[in-house]
Amino acid sequence: MTAPPTTATEATFRASMLAQADADALAEVADECLVTAPAPQVHHGPDVGTIMLTVREPVETTRFHLGEVLVTRCQVEHRGVTTWAMRMGDDRASTLAAAVCDAEVIAGGPAAGTVERLVTETRRQLDAERAEEWRELEPTIVAFEEMD
Repeated sequence: MTAPPTTATEATFRASMLAQADADALAEVADECLVTAPAPQVHHGPDVGTIMLTVREPVETTRFHLGEVLVTRCQVEHRGVTTWAMRMGDDRASTLAAAVCDAEVIAGGPAAGTVERLVTETRRQLDAERAEEWRELEPTIVAFEEMD
């Protein structure tokens, strides 16, 4: 079974959602990916380290380094596809699971649909969390008027 071509934007979005997905749900989906496939070959990691967190200042839109954050990265080959994942924190198992799930989609494996559902559910959950945060912040927003 051949998967439809994945655009760079789709791949980046999927990687972002897998990096933020619930660890337990990610483990379940990765287990499903591995049911009909041989064990993945781990090329690198999972390794724990730090990376520089760069953010964009909202008014002038200039970038600056906020600080270092702890991350785990891993590169695997699953179903003939080599891919990698990175997640914040030191959860090696979840990072390995994210890499396997990404490869499952790229390879068009039988659990690709389950991975896509996890990605969609993670997006919904993150959107709901952000909306709740804005609902809590909204009463504190100050509106300024200009006088000529």
